[in-house]
Amino acid sequence: MPAITVVGTTSWGTTLAVILAQKGLSVHLWARQEEEALGLEAARENRLRLPGIIFPPTLTVTASLPQALEGAALVVLAVPSQRMRENLRRLAPHLRHGTVVLSAAKGLELDTALRMSQVIREELSAPAHNPCCVLSGPNLSREIAQGLPSATVVAAEDTQVAEQVRDLVMTTRFRVYSSHDVVGVELGGTLKNIVALGAGMNDGWGYGANAKAAFMTRGLAEITRLGVAAGANPLTFLGLAGLGDLVATCASPLSRNRRVGEELAQGRPLEQILAALGGVAEGPTTTLAARGLARRLGVEMPIAEQTYRVLYEGLDPRQAIAELMSREPKHELEGLGG
Repeated sequence: MPAITVVGTTSWGTTLAVILAQKGLSVHLWARQEEEALGLEAARENRLRLPGIIFPPTLTVTASLPQALEGAALVVLAVPSQRMRENLRRLAPHLRHGTVVLSAAKGLELDTALRMSQVIREELSAPAHNPCCVLSGPNLSREIAQGLPSATVVAAEDTQVAEQVRDLVMTTRFRVYSSHDVVGVELGGTLKNIVALGAGMNDGWGYGANAKAAFMTRGLAEITRLGVAAGANPLTFLGLAGLGDLVATCASPLSRNRRVGEELAQGRPLEQILAALGGVAEGPTTTLAARGLARRLGVEMPIAEQTYRVLYEGLDPRQAIAELMSREPKHELEGLGG
């Protein structure tokens, strides 16, 4: 059986390492610090980020990149988006030619607004040396680690690579579909975090199901407009990496971005919320990067724009909602080809 390396001891990285090892695959989970690696190996669980989920026997943790990458057919990158480039630079000298690289991160690089696959291309000369693919969908790590049924999408420009990784990653409880729309799969998983912030505010204020459904639907319209302008297939946003991920992230109490929105609705400062979160919420940095990308592509994104003003300009969230509600009436499908 092929060996797999997971880079990142995040809750998502740990989850992917666990479910792949449960298939009997040989999995190396790479930790940045020797002390962390030794602690995880001794405990045989990630008590900080995924307590109660015991590591299978075929999962080992190491702080040595050469050891982690030895014989790896697939490297899974499950790190925060703002640390992707840094991790790739550490990885590159030890990566074998031909090893497939899978991004499981959902975000845009802050300074460049690049998607993670674009960052991988820059740092690894992919796909010339290392085929690249991305994974995204309604994938709340705690549920998947507990063995609850879930589904996701693996996308690659090379259909054969997407199908190869799909078959390798899929389990009886984690169904994986393939796609060749890398742009759409990445942007769907990334941009929904902006909408989740607003959905959390809706829940924090008790605005109800009608308001939340309307907000999510209009958020999906924004995601689709930007995605299509960036080269995505609009149908991708009706699938698991679009609508599916949006629903899970906006509805679940396990969603960190939704939780940030709830806290914002209670008037807490963003810095305090993020410091106490216990994990990374990609929504705030994605809002910054997506706003810049939308302006470059000439795409109107009123929800993202108002979210930016709330997060970084001090706009009262209730005023932001009032301004969204009072915008000029338009055709529902304007900008979507309708």
